[in-house]
Amino acid sequence: MKALIKAIRNLPNHMFLFQELVKRDFEHKYKRTALGMLWSVLSPLLTLLVMKLVFTEFFGRNTPHYTTYLFAGNIVMGYYKEATRQGMNSLLDNAKILTKINIPKYLFLFSKIVSSLVNFSLTLLVFFLFCIIDHIQFGFHFISLLFPIVCLTLMNVGVGMILSVMFVFFRDTKYLYDVFLTLLTYLSAIFYTVDRFSASVQRVFLANPVYVYIKYFRTVVIDGHLPSLPYHGLCMFYALIFLIIGFVMYRKYNHQFVYYL
Repeated sequence: MKALIKAIRNLPNHMFLFQELVKRDFEHKYKRTALGMLWSVLSPLLTLLVMKLVFTEFFGRNTPHYTTYLFAGNIVMGYYKEATRQGMNSLLDNAKILTKINIPKYLFLFSKIVSSLVNFSLTLLVFFLFCIIDHIQFGFHFISLLFPIVCLTLMNVGVGMILSVMFVFFRDTKYLYDVFLTLLTYLSAIFYTVDRFSASVQRVFLANPVYVYIKYFRTVVIDGHLPSLPYHGLCMFYALIFLIIGFVMYRKYNHQFVYYL
């Protein structure tokens, strides 16, 4: 834990490099695209449109504010997918730099996470616009959404670290993780509600960290109140446990990366 705090404190010393990495990630992602950063907004909107057309008839008839319900699940899952996928590739994508220059390797992962966070923030603005259209009642309780966003970001850093370490040593990680993400999407109640299941099964859903953050969003936005204090503790638990595991793995295998890149 002390090493993690030390790494965070050392981040300002490499701020210029960090900013350049974030800038490079944006330029690379939207290079030679006609719409550029607009795709950050269009992509989740098009996904939302498809899901609404497909699932409304089957799951949305009795679900209040179903469009907002879908959108909340879609943007949270989208942020998790983008951040962790980018994080997984962060070391290998920068192999030429890492094998020549001795700089903190976590900077490359952090830049990917920040880039994904900016994209998520842009999408979040559109989400709030949809909330207005869907007659969602705004209030000061919306400020509490910062909590799951921070927790999810920390968890993304941790998961990204875990995946990037695994990907360096096992290239099959990429393909296995794609399969896992497909399964995770179906288990995160994005287009269906969990109230159709028994209470015991609903508790099992809480073992899925992404669903926990999705539910937090829906509770605040659609239901109009804050989750319980233990629920906040669960959000923080997932964030910290993945962050600590990821950092421990980074620290353990840090000096071996160059031999496999």
